[in-house]
This record gives sequence, C-alpha cells and structure tokens, in this order.
Amino acid sequence: MSDVEWQRAFAARIRQPQVPLLEGITAERMAVYETLFFNNIEGFISGAFPVLRTLFDAPRWQRLVRSFMAEHPAASPYFLQISQEFLAWLQSGYVAEADDPRFILELAHYEWVELALDVSEAEVPSEGWSSLAWPLAYQWPVQRIGVTFQPRQPDAQPTCLLVWRDGQDQVRFMQLSAFSYQLAVRLQAGETSNSALYDLAKQHGLPADKHYFSNAKSLLDDWQRQGIWQPPIL
Repeated sequence: MSDVEWQRAFAARIRQPQVPLLEGITAERMAVYETLFFNNIEGFISGAFPVLRTLFDAPRWQRLVRSFMAEHPAASPYFLQISQEFLAWLQSGYVAEADDPRFILELAHYEWVELALDVSEAEVPSEGWSSLAWPLAYQWPVQRIGVTFQPRQPDAQPTCLLVWRDGQDQVRFMQLSAFSYQLAVRLQAGETSNSALYDLAKQHGLPADKHYFSNAKSLLDDWQRQGIWQPPIL
C-alpha cells in the first residue's frame, strides 16, 4: 500500500468506524483519532446549528453527524466552511428517519445564513442593495421554531424574512410582508426602486398614487437607515 493509499484508508476509518482497522494500528489507538475527529466536527456543526441541535436526542444527532462525515465529500478543508458543507449534505445526501421534523432543511438554511453573513468579507456598496442583506422566503416559520414550537405543517403563506449585517457588524433579522419581500428581491437584483415600485403596483392591482409612493418611501428610508439599501448617488 502506497503512502497516499494508506492515508486514504486511515481517513476512511476515522470517518466511518465500521471500516476495518489498518494493519499495525490497535483499536484503542484508533479510537483516540476517531473521537477527536468526531468531537471537532460535531462541535462546529452544533455551534452553527444550535436550534437544530436541540430538536434531536443525542443518539439521533450522533447518527446524523456520522452520516455526514461518512457520506459527504467535502470540497473545503476550512473549519468555518463545515457548516456550508453540512447544509449541502442535508440538501443532497441526507436521508430522513421516521421521527425527523419535515422542516430540517429550511431551519438549517436559516441558521446557516446567520453564520455566513457574520463571516462574509463582502463590502457594503455606496449605493444600491447591500450584498450583506439577504431576502429569504420559507415554507415554514423558521424564525419561531424551537423545542417548544415544532409545526407539523407549513404555513398557508410563505414566511418572508430579511437577514442583514449592519454597520456595527451585527447580524439582524426582520420579517417582511410579501410585498416588501418582492421589492427587496428586485432591488437585490439591481432594479431601480421606481421601476420596481411601478411594476409591483401593477402586479398587485394597487394605484401608483401619492399614498402608495409615500408608504414605499417610508420603507426605503427605513432600509436606508439600517444600511440595507442606499439610493443612487446623483
């Protein structure tokens, strides 16, 4: 066995204890590496998804983390990106057990967004929509889910949220109306506020009158104060 093959076999055993031991390595010695590796990965995942963690008992959580370790070919070695790799596995390789909540994927994404914005190196532009402000829409009321609230059915209407990092580098959250969410998505895509507002008025059957634009201005002013959106520099 070449050195590279040996290293791959060693890594495979660490990820999946069912793999046979390598010749010359005792189970006790291997257990040290397996425990260290599992505890490190599990610690990063638990820290990134604290609400998700509370919804599982210890045996189910361990099975979930071990399945991720064994099955997911992570594309990045950086610890800060483990949460992104875990989310990618949930979206593509995760197999639910009978008692798993149906909202796992959306809750995990919602929790990941906070970490992603917290560590993002993106710069806030001098005008337009901030790259550190993400409008999000979920089937489940993810911002309310916890140990004492675990819905069995999604809401009739989507939960629309805005998550952003402010000027003090604090990640903040607000709930949006369907209209505000659609406006945020259009501004994020680079559309001008006037164009977006006229089109949304037509789409929602609203008169594009003084009252309509006064309300819209109040919303945009609020977003401007919070560093979410800046009007064009003339």
